[in-house]
Amino acid sequence: MKLDSAGLEILSGGECLNLLASAPIGRIVFTDRALPAVQPVNFCLLDGNIVIRTAPGSKLAAAARNAVVAFEADDFDATFRTGWSVTAVGHARAVSEPDEIARLSALPLTPWVPGTHDHFIVMAPEQISGRRLSR
Repeated sequence: MKLDSAGLEILSGGECLNLLASAPIGRIVFTDRALPAVQPVNFCLLDGNIVIRTAPGSKLAAAARNAVVAFEADDFDATFRTGWSVTAVGHARAVSEPDEIARLSALPLTPWVPGTHDHFIVMAPEQISGRRLSR
């Protein structure tokens, strides 16, 4: 087990993807009017890519189109002081091909808020890192 300078376990890329797949909520970081913005989202992993479903006219839909974004998910147990955090950075793209939209629509990615959410963003992680805190 490899530790960082703070004593946290450094996770492999495979471990990071497995942990991301277990998380129901993550946070996407994008640029909004030249400032960093963070938005919680539900997501799925598909072939190692992060898939987010949003409304077509949302800030996120506009901002993440062909942009570099960051994504973070974590899970912590405050009682036992254990947990993990994974961060990914990569280019996000809006999905426009009908076949790909149909494929992504079949994912278990149900919007939490009412309204039309038929716009998909796919982020291919180019850098992924994670840390685990254990007793």
